[in-house]
Amino acid sequence: MAFPVDLRRCQILGLAGTACLALGGETAGALPVRDLLHPASARAALGLVGAYFGVVLLIAAWVLLGRLVRGPRPPAPRALLLVLAAWAAPLLLAPPLFSRDVYSYLAQGAMVEAHMDVYAHGPSRLGGPLADEVAPLWRHTGAPYGPVFLAVAAALSGLTRGGLPAGLLGMRLVALAGVALMAAALPRLARHSGADPSAALWLGALNPLVLLHLVAGAHNDAVMLGLLGIGLVAALGRWPVLGAVLVTLAALVKAPAVLGLAAVVVLQIRAGRRPVRALAATAVAAAGTTVAATAFAGTGYGWIGALNTPVSPQNWALTTLLGRATRAFLEHLGSDLAPLAIPVWHALGIVAAVVAIAVIWLRLRPRPVYALGLSLATVAALGPAIRPWYALWGLFLIAAAAPSGSVRHRMAAVTGVLALGVLPSGGPADTGQLLLAVSGGALAVVVLWQAHQARLAPALGRAA
Repeated sequence: MAFPVDLRRCQILGLAGTACLALGGETAGALPVRDLLHPASARAALGLVGAYFGVVLLIAAWVLLGRLVRGPRPPAPRALLLVLAAWAAPLLLAPPLFSRDVYSYLAQGAMVEAHMDVYAHGPSRLGGPLADEVAPLWRHTGAPYGPVFLAVAAALSGLTRGGLPAGLLGMRLVALAGVALMAAALPRLARHSGADPSAALWLGALNPLVLLHLVAGAHNDAVMLGLLGIGLVAALGRWPVLGAVLVTLAALVKAPAVLGLAAVVVLQIRAGRRPVRALAATAVAAAGTTVAATAFAGTGYGWIGALNTPVSPQNWALTTLLGRATRAFLEHLGSDLAPLAIPVWHALGIVAAVVAIAVIWLRLRPRPVYALGLSLATVAALGPAIRPWYALWGLFLIAAAAPSGSVRHRMAAVTGVLALGVLPSGGPADTGQLLLAVSGGALAVVVLWQAHQARLAPALGRAA
């Protein structure tokens, strides 16, 4: 017998989860260098257990909310937005979690503010305490982000005068603005695609990956997806040129969003515009926006060449894993071709992604939003690097336009796995940290089971 699920219980359970995560992050998160604790210390261990305890509670709340959304009386989108706000609230003032990328954002913004070439030099050129916060791999690496995001980061640097606490809060507010745009776009995209708006919000906005990585991690993917979403909404209506402008701005945050321009063109053709005219109008709007945004930011076009950033040694993208395995095999054979293994696999991944995207658009051209979601998922899956939050590129639009519940169920399963895949510190896990994380998750499962049994007992007594 299953106990009844209601919106308030889901809200409280998820709030407890993000509160535990925020508290655990105070000692186990991606803290500033001066506040970092040794992973073996008691406070860091307790924080890691608490953080994973909170993550599992959040996942459980999200799963239960999904049952409610699929039930006979699903909550309205407005009620779900209130749940999202409640779950996100404890993370607002928490330290950065699951990644140190936000420190890179702040350092790059300070470099732009100081008129340094952020594409030719890494944060090490900036020097000082802010550069010391950047993960070692990225200190000597140029920014792979477009001029729109760097202009935002530079403006934030000017407002906060390089102060770390204010800068971290500012970046989190920028990410929250992106999540708000995502949540605003999802119901409209779902209605256009014939999907349930509540189900779209559940999978695309209340998703644990959104809370863990876009909110707690303050990743700029939130801004990219928010601009992409409202750009598609504009293109669905009477403002296709505005849609092209917004989608281009999204691509000038992170490059994968450029695929959204194909959806803008298709939406115009479906609205009765001639293909040549639709393509020309979109191209002119995109080119004009790129020139204007780059001139405003003052960063130049170096971001095009900087897209080929180095891959982290801990990266577990499919093509990188295959490349490492091939390299190891060739080294065992004593072949001189071993150094080429990873680059060749990366090139094959790009070719496979291009072919797959072409097939997707040929088959799903009448459903451009869904085709775009699958295309972005393909880019994330076959690219040379992957992080858990990259899954949101495609998931966001698949949530709005998936043709069946089975697709959403598979995406939800992927979410549950990826949500557990990174430590709160953002670093690699050793055996001790892995055991602590598993212990925190197991403790949450025990607590949830006991709560289930306690709620089930009165019902069984009445039945007897």
